[in-house]
Amino acid sequence: MMVHGGPALAFEALYYGDRLQVVNPSGDVGVVTLWTPVRVAAEWLARHGIALAPEDSRIAVIGTLYGDGLPQMVRNLLWNPQITTLLVFGQDLSDSAADLIGLLTLGAEPVFHFDQPRRRICGRERHLDPDFPLEPLVGQYRIVRLGKLSEPATEAGVRALFADLPARAAPTRGRIAAPLPAYIPVWFPSEPRAHTIVRRRPLDAFEEVVCRILRFGVPGIASTTKRRLELQNLKVVVGEPVEDADEHLRPYGFSLAEFTRYQLEILSGAVPETLAYTYGSRLRTYWRDGEGQAVDTLEVAAARLRTDATDRGAYISLWDSGRDLPKEGGVPCLVSLFFRVFQGRLTLTATFRTHNTMSAWLKNVYGLIAIQRLVAERAGGLPIGPITVFSHSISIDPESVDRLALARAIAGAKPDDLELDRATGKRELREDPCGYFTFTLDEAAGELVADLRAGGETLTRYRGRSAYEVERQIARDSAISDLGHALYVGRQLGLLEAQLRGRERG
Repeated sequence: MMVHGGPALAFEALYYGDRLQVVNPSGDVGVVTLWTPVRVAAEWLARHGIALAPEDSRIAVIGTLYGDGLPQMVRNLLWNPQITTLLVFGQDLSDSAADLIGLLTLGAEPVFHFDQPRRRICGRERHLDPDFPLEPLVGQYRIVRLGKLSEPATEAGVRALFADLPARAAPTRGRIAAPLPAYIPVWFPSEPRAHTIVRRRPLDAFEEVVCRILRFGVPGIASTTKRRLELQNLKVVVGEPVEDADEHLRPYGFSLAEFTRYQLEILSGAVPETLAYTYGSRLRTYWRDGEGQAVDTLEVAAARLRTDATDRGAYISLWDSGRDLPKEGGVPCLVSLFFRVFQGRLTLTATFRTHNTMSAWLKNVYGLIAIQRLVAERAGGLPIGPITVFSHSISIDPESVDRLALARAIAGAKPDDLELDRATGKRELREDPCGYFTFTLDEAAGELVADLRAGGETLTRYRGRSAYEVERQIARDSAISDLGHALYVGRQLGLLEAQLRGRERG
């Protein structure tokens, strides 16, 4: 960590400089627009008489804060001590304003999170890396928190802020460089387009998604400024799509209340101000019929299934090729839904164009739970079946240091292939959906016998003089789908072969 001094400082971005709008490099006000696009916020400020010309503006820089960029914003503030006032306003969809303000007003406390040294923002569940100083940050800023651009109080608050700004003062400290902890990706070879995960509950599935991407995600460039650990076409089946307990979500930085709010949002057809789209609007108000009336696609899908439970036409596209394909930003990640009554239960298959693992995957699964539940109710009270989630591109950002540390901790805490019953704390054997095996010796024939069984019935029998012979037959039939089960079957066949050879020698 280095400190640099100097009589005059101009704003310099150590991180995400391509995403920031620098107004007056010598300014002392930073504008944080949260989820509202920088361009939209800048135009709004100009319309309301706030100076944006470099020669007379007090604003140094305007930038968004979705949440994952908080470690980078902290380091930009440390490097630019001339910024002493922060205006925080705009659409806040992830509580990123509360995290930023909590850090700068209350600070952060050292904790061990999943056995990793971290800092937890006081009063918040957000964890950050410990590799930057707190003293130059806490209590050093005048922070003005306002709401959405459409609220009358926001305009009044912004005008009051710039009318009452104190005279500029020389920085009381020099620049501080606190580089993000270095990350060197390590990945293991696999077919990165063919991973499939089957788990009982959403949180179980999330844990395995994180583990797969950390171990098998291919490091690459997702854009001109971003690196990713990425898998393609990841398929995840959640067998029991119901909410997890809040106490089980919180260690991962989530809360049931947060997810419940999101479930309400994803079912709403309203489009929040300054956003190009929402999933709810694409599902419930975006599309038009031949008479120009809005089509609620969820209600239409439910009506089809209510009329004919065997219908395979309850398919919804959220992607509008005419609008979305030529557009560079503001396009849906969730692109399709398919509802199908299968084996007596309503199943849902969802396809996502892109997925951020740590901040979006589990949240989106909770949104799908709400969607599936609504359609099941509207279709006449259909029983709920599994949800399948396809992610064409799913990734973890290694430059998001706090999220990466959490991901590593999740992967490091995974003990084995047993399934955890979170209510009791006990781990149970995860059953292979292909069935299970019983093993015997046919001493008269001198053969190993492996019976594939399910529901108490023998489905087929494999026989051979060696474990290798039996394993080849099982592999030919693709009779095993779970890695832990395959290892178990291999061990049992090896023991059985040793037993047979011993008896033959005796």
